Amino acid sequence: FFGNIAASLPIFAGGKIKYGIQSAEYLVEASKLSTENDKIAIAYNVSQAYNNLFKANQAITVLKDNLTASQKRDESFQKLETNGIIARNDKLKANLQTSNIELQLLEAENNFSIANINMDLLLGLPDATEIEIDENYLRELSENQAVSYYLSEATENRKDLQAIDYQRKAASLGIKSAKAENLPTIALTGGYVAADVPNILTVVNAANIGVGVQYNIDNLWKKNSSLLKAEAQEKQLSATNDLLTDQIKLEVNRDYQNLEFSKKKISVYEKSAIQATENYRVTKNKFDNGLATITELLDADTAQISANINVVNAKADAALAYRKLLQTSGILTLN
Repeated sequence: FFGNIAASLPIFAGGKIKYGIQSAEYLVEASKLSTENDKIAIAYNVSQAYNNLFKANQAITVLKDNLTASQKRDESFQKLETNGIIARNDKLKANLQTSNIELQLLEAENNFSIANINMDLLLGLPDATEIEIDENYLRELSENQAVSYYLSEATENRKDLQAIDYQRKAASLGIKSAKAENLPTIALTGGYVAADVPNILTVVNAANIGVGVQYNIDNLWKKNSSLLKAEAQEKQLSATNDLLTDQIKLEVNRDYQNLEFSKKKISVYEKSAIQATENYRVTKNKFDNGLATITELLDADTAQISANINVVNAKADAALAYRKLLQTSGILTLN
């Protein structure tokens, strides 16, 4: 009979165990940050969907007001036709204008319904849930900072950049771990032996303890392939980091310029809306005094409706451009 039990506990392995644990922790953090980056992208998708909902709602408000005014004009024109003041053809032109506004309103309401369903799906809500419109949606536009602020925020808060940083830390530890392969391994060893060879040898409760050293002499002349691979990975991640940093700078500057452009468009459209309103007022006075045709009046009304909707859309687009800048800067909130 012969029995042998041996155990070994590494007490020095060149740091490979420690480096392996730390590297795994860094990679876990990198994975978490990548997930956070995906969540922020989803948050912007929700912002896009809400922006469509907001624009449709505002268009409905504008068109309802204009439809009411157009219907009142139809009633007035009906009386004028009855009294022989205007031709039937002019009244029909006004009626056609009202019908066109009704069609625009139906389209806006349809767009609102589709946008509402899209929001429900994105948020995981029942299909019949009606999303309330936040009247403060446009107020954040006045809060934007200089472009340098967003560049600084992006450097500190972009999750994809932070993820690469953790990956680089893990790669650095990978290099250290690979270098440790060239070092000897020292382990605390122990064992138990029991033997019973009839008429020759009997050993009972024999134990041993000691320190063992292991070294692969091939390391003296062979290239450390693990080290070469780890160094190549570290260089690749460093290049990726530099490329992403430049890309982020480009994205932030692009989205900042898009926001500034959107805000300037608001000013232009607001000016156009004022001009369209005044043009309608003047044309209406001329029409009432027989100095303008019904076609000119209706054209002025159409221009006024279009100008008002353009203002609403421009403000909503600027609000979305602001949220895009927040996403690019890494500071778009998830709530």
